Amino acid sequence: MRTGAAAGHHGYYHEAVCYDSDEHLLGVVVPFLTGGAEAGEPAVVALGQRNAELVRAALPADCPVTYLAGGDTYARPAAAIRAYRGMLGDLVAGGAAQIRIIGELPAASFGPVWDSWARYESAINHAYDEFPLWSMCAYDVRTTPVPVLDDVARTHPRTALPDGRHPANEPYIDPRVFLAERRPLPPDRLRATAPRAELTGPSASRARQAVRETAPTGLAASDLDEFLVAVSEIVTNAARYGQPPARMRIWTDTARVIVEVTDAGHGPGDPFAGLLPGNNANGGGLGLWITHQICGHVAFTSDEHGFTVRLSTGSPVV
Repeated sequence: MRTGAAAGHHGYYHEAVCYDSDEHLLGVVVPFLTGGAEAGEPAVVALGQRNAELVRAALPADCPVTYLAGGDTYARPAAAIRAYRGMLGDLVAGGAAQIRIIGELPAASFGPVWDSWARYESAINHAYDEFPLWSMCAYDVRTTPVPVLDDVARTHPRTALPDGRHPANEPYIDPRVFLAERRPLPPDRLRATAPRAELTGPSASRARQAVRETAPTGLAASDLDEFLVAVSEIVTNAARYGQPPARMRIWTDTARVIVEVTDAGHGPGDPFAGLLPGNNANGGGLGLWITHQICGHVAFTSDEHGFTVRLSTGSPVV
């Protein structure tokens, strides 16, 4: 039997905690975790180091909470979904009637890569709905950009407050609607320079060769190897599912590579493509999913010119 605010709820109970002080955060999180402990429910903390220590100090010493490294947990959106689904499945198989998680994304997620994390926050409403999960996502309103907070309200059905209320977020929209929105690709200074190479209709092998020829020496070999696999997947997807002509462009600097692949099609029909391992006839969902697992940052959009996938690896985008 489920307890707390999620009592009687079927599936995923997803909330935001938009806090403006340590007291505000603890006023929500401590009752959330201690309530789970009293009910015998598994509880997980996936916060950054500072907030994790803050919560740890506020909880009873014997409170049975599992702590995950927030930065490691949220390294890549699709990888986070895969890892959480595995953990949730194991806990349910072990008899858990409800699972409680409090987590937060690293501050670096709020920059140019936020588009992928906004999609994550929306997609998990569907991806975790088969589990008896009650989770809270913490956002510090003093440091979180306003556009990010706007997306938080659109991707979280509710907000948890220190007074015990859990009001619905009026801006919330169904993930299939949110994920179907085609946002412009985020700006990138490297992308504003002239491409190092441009190819039309490349094969996967020719695309890999072009990346090798232009890759900076400062890029780690392991990152380059994974990036080449991602490039192969996207070029193959464009040829198999897109509309010709497919165009590939490469930008590099001393430690980073950007590749964009554009075709004249409309992109995948599955709104969860890339975040879940779908494989439908319209869109190469499996290839996008593999790419999201191994590539530093993946973004895509469609416009009057067709469907574009941007891959980047190396130092953080700026």
